[in-house]
Amino acid sequence: MAPHDRPGELVPRIDATGYALAIGGAILFSTKGIFIKLAYAEGLSPDLVLALRMVIALPVYAAIGLLLVWREPRRRQLLTPRVLGAAAAVGTLAYFGAAYLDFAGLGFVSAQYERLVLFTYPFFTLALGVLIFGDAMNWRLIPAMSLSYAGILVLFGWNLVARPEGIVIGTALVLASGLLFALYQHLARRVMATLGSRLFTCIGMGAAGLVGIAFATLRAGPTAWIGLTPAAWSYGLALGLVGTVLPSFMLNAAIARIGPRGVSAMGNFGPVTTIILAIIVLSEPFTVFHALGTACVLAGAVWFSRADHKTRNAIAG
Repeated sequence: MAPHDRPGELVPRIDATGYALAIGGAILFSTKGIFIKLAYAEGLSPDLVLALRMVIALPVYAAIGLLLVWREPRRRQLLTPRVLGAAAAVGTLAYFGAAYLDFAGLGFVSAQYERLVLFTYPFFTLALGVLIFGDAMNWRLIPAMSLSYAGILVLFGWNLVARPEGIVIGTALVLASGLLFALYQHLARRVMATLGSRLFTCIGMGAAGLVGIAFATLRAGPTAWIGLTPAAWSYGLALGLVGTVLPSFMLNAAIARIGPRGVSAMGNFGPVTTIILAIIVLSEPFTVFHALGTACVLAGAVWFSRADHKTRNAIAG
């Protein structure tokens, strides 16, 4: 008789809502690279694109945050300077720090490649969990990680031959972004335990938005906003709402329900969406090397998530 079949023992239930939120958030976030590339085609810099995203998203987060505090007065007691500072710092780490590195990386590499490189952040999540946050190491995950990185190497090699300019610095920037986002996932869960996912999202994104807007304005000057075209504003609107507001709430709610590893595993849907959109919208090439590299990255990620799930179930049983 299996451990979970013993009389009186509850079988662990899968949090379908948590996984659905993680999948939906991953798909919506995957549109980000497409909108960024379209904005770059309008002549915008990474600083300004990131700030434009924040200009659109910031009022939404502010309104929702104020509504949450107004409707639930007990939340006001949670907003101590220490908690507010932690939420603002963690949010800025991901939504400005990691985002800026990612936006900068997209200036050098294709949207498909960026998404696949960024897709390796679950491995960073595992490594940081073991090295810093006291998680147990699962050595059975190493082959899966190796397979995904082999796929990245295939795509990296193709770019070195076909489009070498900027590939090294672009890859390094996107990898650094993934590392910061993995750190954010661990830190965010601890702050969300106090504030809840929605209020944390509003505070974290609000702080990151203010930093991003100020940073771009200082670098480009206030007059840079005057010259934005209607197309640039439309891409900023799509990036702010579709690629930021909706998925940020979905993913943070998913982290609170199923944890950072579960959310990382559901990111499998993101690269596929990006690849399809990049081919259709941006006319990016998709060769046999892209197919092989993508297959390795996705297969490694699926293998990684299943092995991790089995290990956690074994521990729980």
